[in-house]
Amino acid sequence: MWFWLAGAILAEVTGTVALRFSEGFSRLWPSVVVVLGYGTAFFSLSQALARGVPIGVAYGIWAAVGVALIALIGALFLSEPLSWVQVGGIVLVIAGVLALELGRADVA
Repeated sequence: MWFWLAGAILAEVTGTVALRFSEGFSRLWPSVVVVLGYGTAFFSLSQALARGVPIGVAYGIWAAVGVALIALIGALFLSEPLSWVQVGGIVLVIAGVLALELGRADVA
């Protein structure tokens, strides 16, 4: 089940990076990668949910890891600025997802 969630994250990140290069969907191949990436991401996320990952945890992990990866890719490869405040925000998002996962253990 975690394999599917990892696949959803990687596909969503791929689609988002391609979105940057699609220039408003005016370039064909990056636009095709966007559609395939997001389609694969949603299919993979649905498979993770069908195999037992709780929706709040799955979506939280998907969003947090996706945001962190996109911010890092933007800073490292696309010359986009990343301030310490933004890094702190990413850390807080990841901490929130961890709280969701750890809090699930208290409920069970």
